[in-house]
Amino acid sequence: MTIAIFLGALLGAMAVGVPIAFSLLACGAALMWHMDMFDPQILAQNTLEGANSFPLLAVPFFMLAGEIMNAGGLSRRIVNFAMTLVGHVRGGLGYVGIMAAIIMASLSGSAVADAAALAALLLPMMNRAGYDKARSAGLLSAASIIAPIIPPSIGFVVFGVAANVSISKLFMAGIAPGVMLGAALWLTWWWLVRKENIQPAPRASRAEVLTALKDATFALVLPVIVIVGLKFGVFTPTEAAVVAAVYALFVSTVVYKELKLSQLYGLFEAAARTTAVIMFLVAAAMVSAWMITVANLPAELVAVLQPLLDRPILLMFVIMVITMLVGTAMDMTPTILILTPVFMPIVKAAGIDPVYFGVLFIINNAIGLITPPVGTVLSTVAGVGKVSMDEVTKGVWPFMVAQFGVMFLMVFFPALVIVPARWFHG
Repeated sequence: MTIAIFLGALLGAMAVGVPIAFSLLACGAALMWHMDMFDPQILAQNTLEGANSFPLLAVPFFMLAGEIMNAGGLSRRIVNFAMTLVGHVRGGLGYVGIMAAIIMASLSGSAVADAAALAALLLPMMNRAGYDKARSAGLLSAASIIAPIIPPSIGFVVFGVAANVSISKLFMAGIAPGVMLGAALWLTWWWLVRKENIQPAPRASRAEVLTALKDATFALVLPVIVIVGLKFGVFTPTEAAVVAAVYALFVSTVVYKELKLSQLYGLFEAAARTTAVIMFLVAAAMVSAWMITVANLPAELVAVLQPLLDRPILLMFVIMVITMLVGTAMDMTPTILILTPVFMPIVKAAGIDPVYFGVLFIINNAIGLITPPVGTVLSTVAGVGKVSMDEVTKGVWPFMVAQFGVMFLMVFFPALVIVPARWFHG
């Protein structure tokens, strides 16, 4: 009965058009009413405490770093550098998009920010070169969702806070899976364009490659600073977000001189608006999370899944399928906040490594950003690239299937995540 009230209140509120954050508050209030413990003061207190978290300070700074990166010329220089490396091969612009997405992922941590940058920079070039418009938009959409997986990652910050798991360990564990997803896109793109007769760009000379590398050096140094700093304990993930934002601001205004001081207000406002949405979602979700614990819902779910606790791989498969289904109808952040307090007790009861689970959970939610009908990244690419939503959805399918294939490969072979995570984290 408790589970029915929880789901009924949440889904009912969303069905009538109530924003997700308020739906989460309504869900928590409904559970309190059902348990005869309704108290507005408890609602307010849990809402405030939900956002009162030092690690969550990383969110606004990573958002700001992404905005500055796109406005200050860092994204464009990364794309130009990738172009000199692989732009001359068959399907070269697609490989440029994948390489640029992996590098940019280590700068912003936001799939939407990377999608907007890639669609603005590369999609017009791919259209002029004669690439299939739907396929190109689909590739750039799928490449953009690597951003929440390779550190720094806003998704890992939110999950780490909600699940009480080390954010630094999550960051380090996300590097290898992020590269694997990029490799899957690389192979899929190669298979799809191998017979296309598109004239590639001329091969860049060694001097042009070195010039592009020199031009992009300051952009490429940022991920090194963040990853090395985290690995050796120089700063926390929250401090790394501040370092990323300040570094991007310095490079954009002093080194590249493409960002004017008059533009800063707009960038701060854009980052603040996105942060406000995420933080309110986190605050509202903490009310539901508290009520889920008080109502003992995880214990009920553990009892239902008891036969699978001794078979962790099968349990992970079931959890990933559930997350996939939820991800088709809900955005990444609310999915993380709603499902994390439900799944974590089950994961711990089954003896599954929380960091390993967190990586796969975030990968699943990231792919959810390109699954119709809600796919936020699909909408971003369609809007920025001036492509219809139907075309983007059609073009993204083969790449989405490839990424889900990699994810389930990690489910059946956990060492693909766990072993590299130990290398990076030491």
